[in-house]
Amino acid sequence: MFYSENIKIGKRGISFTDKHGRKLETGEAFKKILRRMTNWWWDFRLFLIHVVSLHVPIYTIRKFVFVVSGVTIGKGSVIHMGCKFFEPRGVVIGEDTMVGDRAFIDGRDIVKIGSHVDIASEVMIYNSEHDLDDADFKAINEPVFIEDYVFIGPRVIVLPGVRIGKGAVVAAGAVVTKDVEDYQIVGGVPAKMFNARKNRKLSYKLGRARLFQ
Repeated sequence: MFYSENIKIGKRGISFTDKHGRKLETGEAFKKILRRMTNWWWDFRLFLIHVVSLHVPIYTIRKFVFVVSGVTIGKGSVIHMGCKFFEPRGVVIGEDTMVGDRAFIDGRDIVKIGSHVDIASEVMIYNSEHDLDDADFKAINEPVFIEDYVFIGPRVIVLPGVRIGKGAVVAAGAVVTKDVEDYQIVGGVPAKMFNARKNRKLSYKLGRARLFQ
């Protein structure tokens, strides 16, 4: 008789298997059960964070929730409504940085975003991906570093292990699969350099974000 997909109750007692169908010892099974219950709590916590992010138009409240959840946010930085995380505790943001609405910042590894960085709407920053050659399709986590004065256009995707150098610009819709050098302007899928910023002495401030966004 099956109690669930991974638990079988029979004449010889209870047996456990993992998601791949491999038999587990009782101790291993209970560790996985405890881990699963812990993950349920973290998932519910993330759900509450996202409810606030999606529906509360007052940034002071959103920032309080983000910081309590583990996001590091520098002075004057703003995360607009609808931003989602996979793990907030891995996200570090410098000063005077703007994160656009409906962005996604992973956080399963370090995502370090510098100061005076302008991240447009619906940008997705990932730092975890599956190992396609692993028999169990395991995840590989790699940090992402975005240096000061970077501008990232709408709907850009940044993949794990990437560093975007100081003053670099990523054009709208690009997919960043490898490092971008300082002051380069890149675009396309995958992103490639097609120009460079002429001003190398950047000192501007982004200023205040719009209210109720």
